Amino acid sequence: MDDDKGTVSLWTATDETPARRQLTRDQKADVCVVGAGIAGMTTAYLLGKAGKKVVVLDDGEIGGGETAHTTAHLTAALDDRYYRLERMHGELGARLAAESHSEAVNQIETIVREESIECDFERVDGYLFLAEGDVRDTLERELEACHRAGLADVRLVGRAPIAAFDSGPCLVFPRQGQFHPLKYLGGLAKAIERDGGRIFTGAHVTSVTGKRVITVAIGDGGKMKVKAKACVVATNSPITDMYVTHVKQAPYRTFVVGFRVPADSLPHLLLWDTGDPYHYIRTYRDLDGAGVLIVGGEDHKTGQADDAETRFDAIEQWTRTHFRIAGETRYRWSGQVLEPADGMAMIGHNPGDNPNVYICTGDSGNGMTHGTIAGILLTDLIQKRSNPWTTLYDPNRGMVSRSSVKDLAKENINVALQYAKDYVHPSDVGSEDEIPSGSGAVIREGRQILAVFRDEAGALHKRSAKCTHLKCIVHWNSTESSWDCPCHGSRFDPMGKVLNGPAVTGLEEVE
Repeated sequence: MDDDKGTVSLWTATDETPARRQLTRDQKADVCVVGAGIAGMTTAYLLGKAGKKVVVLDDGEIGGGETAHTTAHLTAALDDRYYRLERMHGELGARLAAESHSEAVNQIETIVREESIECDFERVDGYLFLAEGDVRDTLERELEACHRAGLADVRLVGRAPIAAFDSGPCLVFPRQGQFHPLKYLGGLAKAIERDGGRIFTGAHVTSVTGKRVITVAIGDGGKMKVKAKACVVATNSPITDMYVTHVKQAPYRTFVVGFRVPADSLPHLLLWDTGDPYHYIRTYRDLDGAGVLIVGGEDHKTGQADDAETRFDAIEQWTRTHFRIAGETRYRWSGQVLEPADGMAMIGHNPGDNPNVYICTGDSGNGMTHGTIAGILLTDLIQKRSNPWTTLYDPNRGMVSRSSVKDLAKENINVALQYAKDYVHPSDVGSEDEIPSGSGAVIREGRQILAVFRDEAGALHKRSAKCTHLKCIVHWNSTESSWDCPCHGSRFDPMGKVLNGPAVTGLEEVE
């Protein structure tokens, strides 16, 4: 990288993506899809193929949210491990999880082929190896659980086929996949519009209301509206539910570094270790033909640390220890992952809402396959067709296993402690004068807790530091230049504008 600070993503928008369209008048549709990431676009594509009139809304660009921050592993090898999923969901649940994620990879391959999408899709093998200090028994237990889940071709091998890296014993998951996520969404967008769908960007949704007819309000005061028979909220973190789904999942930031390596020096494959947080690895070919080794990990709860440089450095140190072939650092970025307490995404009817309002959330580090599962499952639900995955992914399901209840309690205790800590915490700095240009800090002024940002010209901009979702105190993220909520993952730009839900309104202005 030319700059030691900030982040640069490997994925860039493609010229094949349809031009930005602004919503200038009210719309009517069979289904309104909120969110133009992998889940929203797959759902819109499959519904369009089924003859439904679809409108897609996003407050940013197509794929501009967390889909642009993925490393695009397409796999049925789940990081929650099948032997744990068996404890939480039973043998049938684990089998359905394996089946649905495998079918998601198949679905992506089918769409790529049928729509002739040039997105660098390829089938590759995936390898699960032991993290430092872990034991072979972990792999053997997972192997047995994979076979019970129907992944009969998973096998234990002596090492991954990489001369430059001695993985030690590992499980091989044959015929997984990888692709370029934004090129893929560009192809989906063209197909959606060909089938009569309409995609509007720069459309910030503020509410979803109604019974027989769903009204989706856009902009301050709901200046424009989309009326539809059904609505799919695919905004990564749902903006239509205040509590139920958010207490079942926790937001984490994950970090990625891309290293230059000689072209064709590494085979195309996927790698994961058994650590917690774990490392995830894949390869890619850069625009100039050189190879890129992509390594991620070092997750932390969103808003509960501001040490991205330390995280990036840890990934670099780990990579250079294990892959001596790694050259200069070319890319660094981070993304947000929503971890459900029981490892499975929440896809289906929005809890406590109109039965024609649906959500997809809880990607659990497998956003590309969970998002594709959402497209398949929600298309069936909207068309009143049965689907064997419905119960497994039901957002209204209870967290009944001992391990999921324990994880649920741990995360919600963390949130409660965060509230208590931040409401008594002193200012980040002694005075406003200590805030450098291009940076922010939380400051107390009397009874007010303020999020104060100093722009490059030196002017101060003050907002309430209370997240507009459930009033948790936001923290400054110096690497991403954002205000991040440490409770439920809402994020705001330096001026307080919403970047990520569940908040739908910006940080309040103060005098």
